[in-house]
Amino acid sequence: MKKILLSIIDRNESIFRIFLFFLTLIIILYLFPRQAKFKYEFTKGKPWLHESIIAPFDFSVLKSESELSKEREIVKSLHLPIYNYSENVFEIKAEQFINDFETRWAKKNGLKKDGRFTLKNLFKNKRKLANTKKNNLVSFGYNFLNDIYDQGIIQMSNNSNLKDFILLKSQRIAERRAVDDFYTVNSAADKINLINNLSNEEYNFLVPILLAAIEQNILFDKLATDELLISDLSNIVPRKGLIVSGQVIINKGELVDTEKYQVLLSLKQKYEGAMWEKNSYLLVLFGQFILVGISLLILWLFLMQYRSQILVDTTKISMILLLVIIMVLVSTIFLSLRSDWVYLIPFCISPIILKAFFDNRVALFVHLITILIIGFIMPNGFEFVFIQLIAGIISILTVVKMYKRTQLFMSVIKVMGAYLLVYIALSITHDASFSGIQGVKILQFTISGALTIFAYPIVFLFEKIFSLVSDVSLLELTDTNSFLIRRLSEEAPGTFQHSLQVANLAEMGALEVGANALLVRAGAIYHDIGKLNNPMYFIENQSNNINPHDEIDFDKSAEIIINHVVDGIEIAKANNLPNELIDFIRTHHGTTTVEYFYKQYIDNFQEDNVDSKSFSYPGPKPFSKETAILMMADAAEASARSIKNPTAENIDNLIEIVINKQLKEDQFIDADITLKEINQLKKLFKKKLVNIHHARIEY
Repeated sequence: MKKILLSIIDRNESIFRIFLFFLTLIIILYLFPRQAKFKYEFTKGKPWLHESIIAPFDFSVLKSESELSKEREIVKSLHLPIYNYSENVFEIKAEQFINDFETRWAKKNGLKKDGRFTLKNLFKNKRKLANTKKNNLVSFGYNFLNDIYDQGIIQMSNNSNLKDFILLKSQRIAERRAVDDFYTVNSAADKINLINNLSNEEYNFLVPILLAAIEQNILFDKLATDELLISDLSNIVPRKGLIVSGQVIINKGELVDTEKYQVLLSLKQKYEGAMWEKNSYLLVLFGQFILVGISLLILWLFLMQYRSQILVDTTKISMILLLVIIMVLVSTIFLSLRSDWVYLIPFCISPIILKAFFDNRVALFVHLITILIIGFIMPNGFEFVFIQLIAGIISILTVVKMYKRTQLFMSVIKVMGAYLLVYIALSITHDASFSGIQGVKILQFTISGALTIFAYPIVFLFEKIFSLVSDVSLLELTDTNSFLIRRLSEEAPGTFQHSLQVANLAEMGALEVGANALLVRAGAIYHDIGKLNNPMYFIENQSNNINPHDEIDFDKSAEIIINHVVDGIEIAKANNLPNELIDFIRTHHGTTTVEYFYKQYIDNFQEDNVDSKSFSYPGPKPFSKETAILMMADAAEASARSIKNPTAENIDNLIEIVINKQLKEDQFIDADITLKEINQLKKLFKKKLVNIHHARIEY
């Protein structure tokens, strides 16, 4: 199934790329809010800069958050806690009192436990026990305890903020009662301790038993209290007035004071909500479709016009569009949770990631499109776009070499500085003072700038997901201690030295014409690894004056030479080299001819109609500025190495001949390199090769 899908994609790549853009459009529209957006932006304490507004319909004026907070505090202050009257507490404690009394009485008088009375038979045997000291004392204690529990002992421990009044619930009826109507555990104990109509003996016997029987029977009901509070808070009316249709809300130039600000907020909410209620969201969706569609179309046209090699690469397009979707997704999540937290999002991560894989122009343009799309749904859209665009440009210009950690760290510092500077400048512009600067916003911009440092691990993640190569990976690949390069230095030392010379030459050339120098260097180091299969068939590796080509036919020699390109591709794939480097192996000879063996074949066999294709490299021709630079540097270095008398004049003439021949054969026709840049490279190569191959004094 996977193979079938891949074959369909390969056959219809253009349709598939269009589908990716359309899919991105659909996903973004799905993430966007469905209500209409109020077209006016306003700030409290600032003049109204738009045309005068007349109410298009009736709407209620909403209370401000501060007003609602005050009302909530009033409701909480008037709210009474709910208590339950527990009827079985006295029964349990009375039983405990009788048992404790009987035990202590028997112990005090040395009596047996026989004949003990309980709470149930206490008053049944009242006549039998009448006029006895024991009965009088237990009856007194029981009645005293009953009086206390009848009045009630209120719970204090679970409700530290006890008010003057409570709601006492008994049999589903809540009665407002004063707290002072009840005993507390302490006041009940004080009442027992103050008993004065007993003898000392009776007092000392009875009081400890009564104190042990004290427990709260007026219990705090937290669940019912919280439910009542929630109900009371929900009854708060969020509106405080009415604006009728046709009423002037605010005139142009009028100051947006607190009252006007609240009316405008109410209109905005009503407007956006009304659009949803009327099912006009379909029109809103249509408008969003056009806006986002135009933005993505501009991105498509930019890539088609200036970066066509990216547009034809499905993997790269997928990565760019996925990055746009991720930024929109994160923005909508923050907007739905806390709209005032949107500046915590590290938007500058996006251009840094894009620059790691592409160039400044692509990074800037994609970042601009992303910010414009997100700006559609952001409050204070202009401010948002301006801040993020400036910060994004700073991040692109400051991160020149991603693989240098100090540079990335300094870029983070500069991004933070840009955020803070632009925000403070905008605040001063709006308020004409420093009073409008919010510490929370300062903190948000600082955190956002600091989070930009996570671009480094995200780049690594994108490399693995999309099989792309960044500057960090290229730097690792240029390490001469890697397995493949070490093998090249051991098995084909001449080729290794040639590759290093070409790498140095091509890197300087790339810097001269503004190409990716690190990519060119990595490509140059690996461009001849195919010679590992037959190293001795290449003259730079022949150290004993033995040439194996002398023993084989010219066409066979040409085949071996040509095959080092195919062999190089196979070795590169076997060692998991990225496609970007394989492109250098594939194109570094283009469709040129192996001139030496081609001429030798003609001279020896006297054939005029020899097919030159059998003596030519399969191609393709270089299709980027970087691959074109490598082709020129490779040919220039090899030619200069072959000169027996390397004078400045000889080197100049040979390089002119070699590169002009490549131009004549249209080897650079598919590469985005100009004649001016080619001439610049000629001059540079001549200068550098003369310095390398100049005559030396014999010491």
